[in-house]
Amino acid sequence: MAFNLSIEREGELKAVIARYPVTRSALLPALWLVQDETGFVSDEAVAYVAKTLDLPEADVYGALTFYTMFNRRKLGRHHIQVCTNICCWLRGSEDVLKYLKAKLNIDVGGTTKDGAFTLSTVECLGACGGAPMMMVDLEYYEDLTPVKIDEILKNLK
Repeated sequence: MAFNLSIEREGELKAVIARYPVTRSALLPALWLVQDETGFVSDEAVAYVAKTLDLPEADVYGALTFYTMFNRRKLGRHHIQVCTNICCWLRGSEDVLKYLKAKLNIDVGGTTKDGAFTLSTVECLGACGGAPMMMVDLEYYEDLTPVKIDEILKNLK
């Protein structure tokens, strides 16, 4: 099955490509546009990006699998990423993760039955001063407690 971006996104991609003297430089923005439109980057989308940027598919897969910001499968409407690096761990990220797993009734990598949330762990989100922290979609939440987590989840539903 062939992949195509919407007409609007296709125009955005052309504008992105035009900004760079070498089309390879548009690889990450192209993958981001695909993911922003579809929620993840499928194998068909990889072929589309490779063809559009005149790159080998292996190069596109290389970038796609290196950067954790790209998803290879459909996620829930909200993607919760809990930082597990040393600063967050020392300040309770293990408890945050345990609380979220129980609250959402899913394991890491799982999606709730209603498709609302997917839970992941990440090595570092770069907000050590606010540990423990998590990112939901593109928003950071720091100094987490069960009360704060409940409020965040309530506001997302």
